[in-house]
Amino acid sequence: MSDVVIISEAAALQIKDMMKEHEEENVFLRVAIKGGGCSGLSYGMGFENEPAEDDLHLEQHGIKIVVAKNDVGILNGTQIDYKQSMMGGGFTIDNPNAIANCGCGSSFRTATNTGSPENC
Repeated sequence: MSDVVIISEAAALQIKDMMKEHEEENVFLRVAIKGGGCSGLSYGMGFENEPAEDDLHLEQHGIKIVVAKNDVGILNGTQIDYKQSMMGGGFTIDNPNAIANCGCGSSFRTATNTGSPENC
């Protein structure tokens, strides 16, 4: 299950820069799923000092990643990248389990989990 979440080198560099900027260099990156968004589910990423006891632990490009056991099936094979353009930069998330996405790009649903859609 080491490929639940795959972080590109560009995303890893951006995450490390954010850790330094916020003076949080010995933390875990939490990749999560939460209800909401126009399609029913949305992604969440943030830093955490203490992971939960039943979290799945990964490490890529020197970044310690945690995923809640409940989110593993939904995230399995998800690729996180960071793209830079003339309009700025941002993380992109490619989830092979998503069967529908919202126009905003951060909301989705899977065949087995529709979440709870909200108005955009």
